[in-house]
Amino acid sequence: MKQARVPTEGEFKRLAAVVSQGKFGPRNRMALMLSYLAGLRVGEIASLRWGDLVDGEGKVREQLRLCAAVTKGGHARVVFMNARLRKEVEQYRSSLAQPPALLQPMLVTQKCSAFSANTLCQLMRGWYDLAGLDGGSSHSGRRWFITRLAHAGISPKAIMMLAGHRHLSTTQRYIDVNDEMMRAAVEIL
Repeated sequence: MKQARVPTEGEFKRLAAVVSQGKFGPRNRMALMLSYLAGLRVGEIASLRWGDLVDGEGKVREQLRLCAAVTKGGHARVVFMNARLRKEVEQYRSSLAQPPALLQPMLVTQKCSAFSANTLCQLMRGWYDLAGLDGGSSHSGRRWFITRLAHAGISPKAIMMLAGHRHLSTTQRYIDVNDEMMRAAVEIL
């Protein structure tokens, strides 16, 4: 089975620019950043409520907790949100016409309802087409997240935990390697 494309840094920037345009640009960018900067699965993104990302005082959380019901493996997990992602959450929230209620879905369709995982998956697939990136899908961000961590020298066990995998072999299948990465690797010697 062919894996989702892992965009280069330049391709990611192009994709983010394409996704950010139009009436639903801020919402679409938020979905993209949750995939790329937190490694979330599309179903996990679709399930998010504002209270998952923002506390009762309106402060963006440094970590969010995913309950077992929304994760693929059926195991609750903690997702750490870096400063860049927290800033994206703030920007998205400030783009909304009114402050969202904590129980409100974070991302809503044009009909103002929560996304299903399937609908969000289809929307994301279209973004790659618009950006001219063949082979991209809702899983590309997750693969990008895991690949970037691996190539930054982060412990495989830490990556496995961040990805919510139960087995290191699963995490290893997500890591992409290209000529540029191999060239950089041998230059370290």
